[in-house]
Amino acid sequence: MDSSQKHLQFKEKLAAIGQEHILAFYDGLNDESKADLLDQISRLDLERTPDWVDNYVKNAHSMEIPPEIDPATSYPCAPCEGSQSEYAKAREIGEKLLSEGKVGAFVVAGGQGTRLGFDGPKGDFPVSPIKGKTLFRIFGETILAASIKYGAPLPWYVMTSPLNNAATVESFEKNAYFGLKKEDVFIFQQGTLPNFDFDGNILLSAKDTIAKSPDGHGGSLKALFDSGAIADMQNRGVEYISYFQVDNPLINIFSPLFIGFHAVSGSEMSSRALIKSHPKEKIGNFCIVEGKMTVIEYSDLPDEYAEKCNADGSLIFELGSIAIHLISRSFVEDLNRDGFALPIHRAVKKIPYIDATGAIVDPDEPNGVKLETFVFDALPLAERSVILQTLRQEEFAPVKNAEGDDSPAVTRDMMIERAASWLEKAGVTVPRLGGIVDCVIEMAPSFALCVEDIEAKLDEIPELKAGGEYYLK
Repeated sequence: MDSSQKHLQFKEKLAAIGQEHILAFYDGLNDESKADLLDQISRLDLERTPDWVDNYVKNAHSMEIPPEIDPATSYPCAPCEGSQSEYAKAREIGEKLLSEGKVGAFVVAGGQGTRLGFDGPKGDFPVSPIKGKTLFRIFGETILAASIKYGAPLPWYVMTSPLNNAATVESFEKNAYFGLKKEDVFIFQQGTLPNFDFDGNILLSAKDTIAKSPDGHGGSLKALFDSGAIADMQNRGVEYISYFQVDNPLINIFSPLFIGFHAVSGSEMSSRALIKSHPKEKIGNFCIVEGKMTVIEYSDLPDEYAEKCNADGSLIFELGSIAIHLISRSFVEDLNRDGFALPIHRAVKKIPYIDATGAIVDPDEPNGVKLETFVFDALPLAERSVILQTLRQEEFAPVKNAEGDDSPAVTRDMMIERAASWLEKAGVTVPRLGGIVDCVIEMAPSFALCVEDIEAKLDEIPELKAGGEYYLK
């Protein structure tokens, strides 16, 4: 089919759903721009677009809270009396799967460092307390250390977005893939969804360009398949995917215990959870709805549920989602077999666009809607799903804001505190003042991935003195 035929075909299809304005400037474009615009249109989901407009653009679709919501159950961080053997068995199985190279790391890294005042991919943001290692470097060194520890190459899958793909690839190349072999790193882009004005019209960012945004971390499950990452996992024998987001340097990427519980239970998608600090903490709530694991956003869970307590005062809905999952490769394959689609979420934003005259408009106020999907919406699609609790100070220190909560300063303090607590558990004296660590400690992943790794290296640790700086590698 030649370009003129494609143009007429798309013109008819767009007119049928009220989006023919996308071609308003077509006749004035050169041949290359015409071909590019037609290619963009070919990748739009024209069948679903009218539904998106009706339910998410023109109307603020709100989640319907089911009549019955039950709290999810979980495995505690550590075994209770009588469950020690169960935990030991799960850990053993997890270590075996790692030693067989059956687990891969998967980081969702499509974001920019804009909110941190940083110009570049968020993964390139420097965060460690002494060496200023970037998030990408911390993850890369962790994966390398785990590969050495378990005696098997553990591949790293990195999902970027159109916003930062080129810069991310450049960063990995410039930094020699952070110590990993190039063939053990698979970088790919997530998909996009069109941006709309409040009347439901798809916006243009240029005369030959549809305004689009990344389709959210939920798009990762489709992008894994479409990019060939799943096929790469098949070739390598990777059966389990350790999913995490790029802003959390405390992530335990390869937890043998978590991997073991996931495998033993036959779970398709498992999660780590925190005990919430208060009823309305801004993290999702793990719930059971119609027998299925479900995450309900903090803003959607009614107060009557959020504030409901047990007799001892603890929250009934206490388990908070922190976007750490273990996903079976076969589950992603099954989801993509029939072209699945996760629920759409709506975000009102300021979106630059061109108006009917072709002039660029940079709005001062929100003027449109971006659509995205969330990975936790795949949980109800899983036949089995388990939750393993974790401790905030051990595994959750996201870098989101330039100052205040979830800022680099808070994250660095938490990195120092975790290193100090690991050393203390191994019998090392750490100087403290009023309970606060009174020195700066940075622990490289090559030194220890967990407390147990420190015991064999006690003779490498200098005496820690107040006010000192100590980099353990």
